[in-house]
Amino acid sequence: KPSCSLCGQVMWNTAVHAEFVHDHADYGFETPGVKFNWRTIKDKRDAYVRRLTDIYENNVKKAHTDIIRGYGKFTADPEPTIEVEGKKYTAPHILIATGGRPAVPSDSEIPGASLGMTSDGFFDLEELPRRSVIVGAGYIAVEIAGILSTLGSKSSLLIRQDKVV
Repeated sequence: KPSCSLCGQVMWNTAVHAEFVHDHADYGFETPGVKFNWRTIKDKRDAYVRRLTDIYENNVKKAHTDIIRGYGKFTADPEPTIEVEGKKYTAPHILIATGGRPAVPSDSEIPGASLGMTSDGFFDLEELPRRSVIVGAGYIAVEIAGILSTLGSKSSLLIRQDKVV
């Protein structure tokens, strides 16, 4: 899966350009008929991220570093050892890039939860949604709300407010 931080940076830059276009008239530029094409930026963004990901991976391989993908855990062995899907690896230095996956509630926990998507789903969107609701107050939620709104989606940001007991 492409790095979401790279995808996010491309989408942030896209929104910045949309803001520049919006402000052009204030600086004397006439920009009638400027249109935004989600498919174009999605295709170019995905190709850019794939290319960078390949470059990073090739640089790691050139440094004679093994990349092992899978779920791992440290073992109780006396030497630094990690076990990944049943196979043990020992080395003086072990880097674990944990990645992350969001916890998605079930419909029984939150009715309608299956109708939503995670931030990863944002990068899979095939077209700009006409309307969007983003739930959360973390920086990713705020960035996505800002990007979608700037690019033309009528966006709302929902933030939980804890009850005072």
